Amino acid sequence: MSAVAGFLRSRLWLVTLSALMALFVVNWILQPNLVTPNVLKSNLSVFLPVILVAIGQTYVVLGGDIDLSVGSIVALVNVVTVSVIAALGGGAGGVLGGIAAGLVVGIACGLLNGALVALLRFQAIVTTFATGIIFGGLALMVLPTAGLPVPAEYWRTYGSSPLGLPVVLWVLIAALVIVAVIAGRPFIKHLAAAGGQRAAAFQTGLKLAQIRILAYALCGLFAAFASLCLTGETASGDPLMGRTLALASISAVVLGGTALAGGSGSAFGSVLGALVLGMIGNVIFFAGLPFDYQTLIQGLITLLALAGGVLVARRN
Repeated sequence: MSAVAGFLRSRLWLVTLSALMALFVVNWILQPNLVTPNVLKSNLSVFLPVILVAIGQTYVVLGGDIDLSVGSIVALVNVVTVSVIAALGGGAGGVLGGIAAGLVVGIACGLLNGALVALLRFQAIVTTFATGIIFGGLALMVLPTAGLPVPAEYWRTYGSSPLGLPVVLWVLIAALVIVAVIAGRPFIKHLAAAGGQRAAAFQTGLKLAQIRILAYALCGLFAAFASLCLTGETASGDPLMGRTLALASISAVVLGGTALAGGSGSAFGSVLGALVLGMIGNVIFFAGLPFDYQTLIQGLITLLALAGGVLVARRN
């Protein structure tokens, strides 16, 4: 039993994958048309923002930090994107300009968080909670009320299917390719060392501040990707967008096997964790249960993951 427990502890993504398969079967029973192309595309459209934010959150958590501001970053990127598009007069040029501005804002927010945490050594959870309030306030300043539409070129392109595959699937594939490229770089090992053995990593000469700032920048970038997807889905600006993404991303990260204390885990596991959360939402909906149960379950998942991490640490 101890050998099995040790094997699963180092490969928690297998447990997450098993849970995902079980939830898929239950969802299929409750929703017989689940495997039809249109329904699969619709589900992926709903799951994709959480997947993207969870990927970015993974890098921060892997480094021993956390980012509670991701939901507000999503909102700020959204309103900046739609506002820049409107200011540029719409059209293809305006859309490209808005997307570029949104990506810059996401990265800038991540860099600010990283600088405050890694350079000024502020506590990550308090700092990102505070910057989340600031980013949310800026979003309301840029766009006080929801409803500013984006040009038809934007949402039609997002809803299209180039080469026979929907754009949402292309976005997921691109995200997984980026994750695979990053996983093959020394940065991941250095980030895990910064999260798991920070003192030892510092003694080896690793530039811990730069590594942690880059992790936050990646988190901001993936939050921007998620915001652009939500903008294509809603076709409008909303300064209150993404309010639940912080909790959802953290839940997905811990479900995917990344330790909240840092040092171990992978973004691929977080993708599985985000899919599990999505399937939980589907099962709750088609089983006729109140939607509030989804938030309750996410909170319980995070609490259980924290408790499990404490128990594992004590045994080690």
